Amino acid sequence: MHFIDEAIIKIQAGKGGNGCIAFRREKYRPRGGPSGGNGGHGGSVILRADHNLSTLLDYRYKRHYKAPNGEHGRGKDQHGANGEDFIIKLPVGTVVYDEETGEQLCDLVKDGQTLIAAKGGNGGFGNMHYTTATRQAPDFAQPGLEGEYRELRFELKLLADVGVIGFPNVGKSTLISKLSKAKPKIADYPFTTLTPNLGVVAPPSRQSFVMADVPGLIPDAHKGTGLGIRFLRHVERTRVFLHMLELAEDSTRDPIQDYEALLKELELYDKDKGSSLFTTPTVVALNKVEDSDLQEICEEEYRAYFEEREIPFFVISALAGHGLTPMLHALSDILEAAKENEREEEEENLHDDADDVVETWDPLA
Repeated sequence: MHFIDEAIIKIQAGKGGNGCIAFRREKYRPRGGPSGGNGGHGGSVILRADHNLSTLLDYRYKRHYKAPNGEHGRGKDQHGANGEDFIIKLPVGTVVYDEETGEQLCDLVKDGQTLIAAKGGNGGFGNMHYTTATRQAPDFAQPGLEGEYRELRFELKLLADVGVIGFPNVGKSTLISKLSKAKPKIADYPFTTLTPNLGVVAPPSRQSFVMADVPGLIPDAHKGTGLGIRFLRHVERTRVFLHMLELAEDSTRDPIQDYEALLKELELYDKDKGSSLFTTPTVVALNKVEDSDLQEICEEEYRAYFEEREIPFFVISALAGHGLTPMLHALSDILEAAKENEREEEEENLHDDADDVVETWDPLA
């Protein structure tokens, strides 16, 4: 299945039904009076988050969606039926924008979360509605109103606990395939990964978490170079980054320079988008170190740099499975602390909201 994370669609809510002009014509009721019913309301277009979906592929090919109109009113006091709402299902993590104004309408982060994107038009009143003591035979009715029209842009941002980032071909896909049941494409050339991959990781005796492997970043990624901005947004929601660096035997890369280059890209992206990737908690893994002697050398040469910055650092081999367990425990520690902070913030917000409730005076109390 193709991974599509952007789509633009046009939606039209249903038109309200017209009110009816009618009068009773029954035997023995020569002055039956008006009997025109109201028109039904048009159906609305509703967006709903669905955890069973993972791509916006359906909306790449079909781009026009319309809700049913309301039925017209009829005689004999019969109101028209309302048009049914049209439901558009989207993956959890979809951000919805108004394409014309650029306004963000909603961020669908929970399964079942909904948004009325286009409201159906109201049905018109029939002549029965306008009957009064002084106007007993109105011969007019109200037409139904048009439903709202909108052009929407969808952007899918993956929901993951850990975002694995790094330059192309440093072993990100190998790591996620080793730690989870995900089966990303793996090959010895840059940009093997062209779409994000998600995998559920279960560390020993710890709570499982979701890890996202995104395509490799290169200098000027914040400007869209390589796969750039298109996939940087997929790590905006992650609670912790796993920076993957490499030191293979035939590699000419400098891990410290690569790490600083990645940080620079995140910082520049934050300035452009107003995000906070640069301040996201980080764990660093130096990959492709299979030789035990080389592992000791790497520990001595690079650990001090990251300890000075209070960044957990691990020398690993994703292919051989060396050094993965301590790294997973470090990620779990950060995730648990982040979740605890989020719970405390929610409790504080609830407490503040309770304090803001104004006590009203009841004269009967």
